[in-house]
Amino acid sequence: MLVALDKIFAEDPSPYVLLKRDLTMIWANTAYLRATGRTREDIIGKCMTDVFPADPDSIPDQMLRGSFRRVIELGRPDHLPLIPYPITSGDGRKEDRFWSATNTPIKDADGQVEFILQNTNDITALYREDGVGAQPSDQARMIRRAEAVTRENLELGSAIDFFRSAFDQAPSFMVVLEGRDHVFRIVNQAYLQLVGRRDLVHRTVREALPELDGQGFFELLDDVFLTGRAFTRRAAPVLLRNGAEMDRRYVDFIMCPLRGPDGDVRGVFVEGHDVTGQKLAEAEVIETRERFRLMAQTMPNHVWTARTDGRLDWINDRLRDYCGLPAEDLVGAAPMSILRPEDRERAQEAWSNSLTQGVPFEQEVRIRRHDGADRWHLSRALPIRDDQGHILRWIGTNTDIEDRKLAEEAIAGLNATLEERVEQRNRELEELSNTLRQSQKMEAIGNLAGGIAHDFNNLLQTITGSVQLALRSLDEGHAARPRLDQALSAVGRGATLASQLLAFGRRQPLAPRVINLGRLLRDADHIVRSAVGEGIEVETIVAGGLWNTCVDPANVETALLNLAINARDAMDGRGHLTIEIGNSWLDDAYTKGIQDLAPGQYVMLAVTDTGCGMAPDIIERVFEPFFTTKAEGRGTGLGMSMVYGFVKQSGGHIKIYSEVGNGTSIKIYLPRSLEAEDAARPPAIGPMTGGDETILLVEDDEQVRLTAAGLLHDLGYAVLQARDADRALTIVESGARIDLLFTDVVMPGQLNSRQLAEKARMLRPGLPVLFTSGYTQNSIVHGGRLDSGVHLLSKPYTQEALARKIREVLSTGGSPSAPPAPARHVLVCEDDVIIRMNLAETLAEAGYRVTQAGAGGAALLQIRQEAPDMLLVDLGLPDMSGLELARTARTIRPDLPILFATGDSQIPDLEFRPHADVLIKPFGDEAMLECVARLLAGEVISR
Repeated sequence: MLVALDKIFAEDPSPYVLLKRDLTMIWANTAYLRATGRTREDIIGKCMTDVFPADPDSIPDQMLRGSFRRVIELGRPDHLPLIPYPITSGDGRKEDRFWSATNTPIKDADGQVEFILQNTNDITALYREDGVGAQPSDQARMIRRAEAVTRENLELGSAIDFFRSAFDQAPSFMVVLEGRDHVFRIVNQAYLQLVGRRDLVHRTVREALPELDGQGFFELLDDVFLTGRAFTRRAAPVLLRNGAEMDRRYVDFIMCPLRGPDGDVRGVFVEGHDVTGQKLAEAEVIETRERFRLMAQTMPNHVWTARTDGRLDWINDRLRDYCGLPAEDLVGAAPMSILRPEDRERAQEAWSNSLTQGVPFEQEVRIRRHDGADRWHLSRALPIRDDQGHILRWIGTNTDIEDRKLAEEAIAGLNATLEERVEQRNRELEELSNTLRQSQKMEAIGNLAGGIAHDFNNLLQTITGSVQLALRSLDEGHAARPRLDQALSAVGRGATLASQLLAFGRRQPLAPRVINLGRLLRDADHIVRSAVGEGIEVETIVAGGLWNTCVDPANVETALLNLAINARDAMDGRGHLTIEIGNSWLDDAYTKGIQDLAPGQYVMLAVTDTGCGMAPDIIERVFEPFFTTKAEGRGTGLGMSMVYGFVKQSGGHIKIYSEVGNGTSIKIYLPRSLEAEDAARPPAIGPMTGGDETILLVEDDEQVRLTAAGLLHDLGYAVLQARDADRALTIVESGARIDLLFTDVVMPGQLNSRQLAEKARMLRPGLPVLFTSGYTQNSIVHGGRLDSGVHLLSKPYTQEALARKIREVLSTGGSPSAPPAPARHVLVCEDDVIIRMNLAETLAEAGYRVTQAGAGGAALLQIRQEAPDMLLVDLGLPDMSGLELARTARTIRPDLPILFATGDSQIPDLEFRPHADVLIKPFGDEAMLECVARLLAGEVISR
């Protein structure tokens, strides 16, 4: 650009200089240097007012700076016909000179002023020229007249600037509107701050503030303009746009007509104050008062307030109902008027002292009830003070302490029976000690049973595999086949015995799923009837609305069959057997003293017979292993111990009710599950099949390993063998082909089976793993249940069971360890800051990612932008109701889980089901976290 200026103006006889916005000179032509007596080095890169200084408040300085300011602000050229501006000559003398200057803006691509090109001419000689006869020439007079006008304009501009500054800095908002269309002419900063810093000047009100349409302000302006009458309003609500949202503000304002010289209305002047803070403060005071009254009405205690003279001015419903008097009879009375006459003088003296001294009041008094009875209360009152410490009123409560008084009176009587109570407590401790010893004995037997079962099942597995392989090598008519079949049958009985030992010891690996016991009983009904025989009349009763429970279905069927067979034997094959299933609640009183039983909701399975019954000493031993009342050879004595172990391992409880000669009722309580019922899994069908895959077999017992390898070879599989986890891992690391890892659970060595599986999957992502064991310990079973996603084949197993399980695992495939899931995102929308912060802190401590919103609009913006996993919302919000927010949120995210948290118990939330629930305030953290977890887990809410 400077090159272009040189080409155009370099030799122009008129002086030109180019300045930046900050008045830095970056170019000048030869004429400018000649007129100012400066060189290029004297001025380039320097500020004009530094090179050519003038007094800061002088007329020349004001005129020059004012011209530059107008060029920058308006983007138009500005002409100074005459500007006196002193300049220092080359010899250092300062002389007054007169100039004519034109400042022209040069704009950038965006239309903003980037540079100012000044053309200035020295007219000092012309200004000082005298005409003939000592009279100035016409041109000189014209220049002097221009000087006078310039000075007047400068003074007028200063006055206008002062007016604009005062107008702009006024604490109230002010606007000048012109014409019938109400065009903005002057707007101060307070108004811009109110409406949001918009471009208003030269635009009509309807164009600049379209959101006012329908709020009545346009009509008020029209009325003031047409009638010429002013209009005033206090605390007027107005909705103004703030970005994407609408803000509610409250304003005091006056609209006055502006008249011209002819008296006609030319415009409207609007002045007022933003009183939103005051209005919100008033609303907060009202809300605080109402909140106190609501809280006081919901409290179980008497609540009252009194004036500074000690007279009641408000009572809650509890106190009114207690006294049986209308509120108007109590308001204005002394608080002590409702006391028993014997207590009034003492309490009134203490109350008067509190009123005089301003100290808290506290007395134990008897208050007369509406039926004439007196009850002891602790009456307390505290003074409420203003900022200066003056008492405004008193707030009091009456707390019923009748029970405490009675307890104090009973202490002497209780002391007299102390010895008897100590003896009773000793008996209770003795019973607890016996229970603990019995539990420890059962635990020890269980540990022994588990250890025996492990070795026993390994022996049975060797026998099973060897016999099955031998059978496959013999013809159908071979003489040895019946003996081998008998051996297999014996192995089956031995496996049942081992399973019963594990069940009693609570060591069996359960595979629980959510089931409905009513459906299970329906499916097993024919088995039960077949087992008890035709001489037993079987009645089944299933309660309506039966809850689900999470248990191992096979073990439930086995337990039910055991109980039914025992009942059959007790009735000698003839009688009435009732099987009942229903919902049950075990409270604190029932569960007290029962080890490992928590109060709560349970599903009850009861089996009741009309048999001979049992004596108390028999009931005490019925769950002991190998104990039986049956004849020799008719039972192992493990049936009831197996039922006991299964129930305890499932987190349940079993109870026997029996009398000799009056039958027996055995009730099993299994914990309720809130999850939906699992679909039934169809049994495997079709012929036994093998495959050509390669299986890595890991087993520390050599006989078991060789037998299992033989079964696998016989099914067509290639088999790699390892006697412990360390050697197996070496095979995995070698890169050999492995399609499935088949490993025993309990093995010696540095690695256990679970660690082997994890390391193998790290090397071979997706590698299928099948565990086998006769005793699982804790590596893949926790809390008595198989870990999620674990496949287990219990020993001893048949070749058919092995074949089917391997095909099942291979078809299912392995799944490599997934990366940790990101924290679930919960959006909390609550207008009360303290409640919102408490909710957010609790959720964050529980591991959730939490964002917050204090209004519905802000919450909707987050739902659109951040897609939270769940919305926790209060019903009362400042800009919309929680229900409106929920409906709008569901249009954005139809499957969004919603948790309503509110103090209103009547919530029309059915429209948001099944993925919505309600928490009634006040609620605890545990209840809130439980609801959040259920909703995020996708649980269907139907209650």
